[in-house]
Amino acid sequence: MTTPLKRPADSYSPLYFLASLGAGGLAVSFFMYLMFWVPHPGKPVPTFEDISAAFQTGGTALQAAIIIAVLGIAAMVFLNVKSLLWNLSALSAFRKSEAYDKLVNSNAESTLAALPLALAMTINALFIVGLVFVPGLWSIIEYLFPLALIAFALVAVLAFRIIGRFLGRILSQGGIFDVTANNSFAQMLPAFALAMVAVGFSAPAAMSQNTTTVGLGLILSTFIGAGAIVYALVAIFTAFNSMLHHGTAKEAGPTLMVVVPILTVLGIMFLRQNHGLHTTFDVEVAPGETLVLLARLLSVQLLFLMLGLLVLRRQGYFSEFVFGSKTSPGSYALVCPGVALSVMLHFFVNKGLVGAGIIDKFGIAFWAVTAVALIAQLAMVALVLRLNRQHFGKPATGSAVPAE
Repeated sequence: MTTPLKRPADSYSPLYFLASLGAGGLAVSFFMYLMFWVPHPGKPVPTFEDISAAFQTGGTALQAAIIIAVLGIAAMVFLNVKSLLWNLSALSAFRKSEAYDKLVNSNAESTLAALPLALAMTINALFIVGLVFVPGLWSIIEYLFPLALIAFALVAVLAFRIIGRFLGRILSQGGIFDVTANNSFAQMLPAFALAMVAVGFSAPAAMSQNTTTVGLGLILSTFIGAGAIVYALVAIFTAFNSMLHHGTAKEAGPTLMVVVPILTVLGIMFLRQNHGLHTTFDVEVAPGETLVLLARLLSVQLLFLMLGLLVLRRQGYFSEFVFGSKTSPGSYALVCPGVALSVMLHFFVNKGLVGAGIIDKFGIAFWAVTAVALIAQLAMVALVLRLNRQHFGKPATGSAVPAE
């Protein structure tokens, strides 16, 4: 008798929300083409009208870049939403299982924070879709910002409820948090979720012309962002202690680089806040200050990238879980650092180096650094497609093994 083999994704884990997150992040990376290469005078972001005008008047290279960006955004947002809906359905069924009861009574309860993380990313991704594909959206944008603040507030409440249940359980009782199993940065996931909500709150702060909306965006993004930073620092220090004693958990190895996307998201939040302070409250931020801020963030990111890649190479992670036969939902955590590095490099080049006058826009040095961002993006697109085939592809058929 033959029975269909299960897909790896059929053994559900909340970490599969990272599949949705990675696709959403790639949509943002394609938007960087439009953000920095398409002129959008008088607006902080390009809209449908700016993109259409640039396509009609631009050269062949710009037209090709716009086509790639638009198609990339459409494809990745489709994957983002498709994966989110699948995860919501799978999580609903998972909550009724014994595996869920076991999860919420272990260190892994914090992985449920992947839900608000993915939700916040999808809201950001859908905002990009609106800018790129909806004509006239900017004319009603002030009416949408309060709705965005409400949406992110609801996600923030969900995130705090998940974090509150987890911390309330482990801090109100002794001996139920397994310190020996904390030998990775897996506990950074709640901080990542808070950071994603914070950057969402900062969007109205940067783009609105309404003082109240800008003020709310600044205050809420600061509060949630501060929570993300505090949580991340505590998680890093406690995890390092365990890793020094027990080594890094092999399947959780990719989490060593989760600092990279957290810093990219918080970096964008800082830039948006600075823009809102400038346009609404006349607070000047010098280009040199922006350069140093981005350089500091990028420096920390590169250090954690080197650390993570060193450990993963020593453990043989890629040969087993990416190119080999083993699968782990945590492999999707590999996508976030690559995407985050690509996005950060775009900001570093355009807002940092070009903004400070160190290099010329579209010059040789500009394209030399931008090429690194494009290579990282291409590699992450390939990684997402491969992981999707590994975890969600059609399973093979095998023979049932009789029970002894």
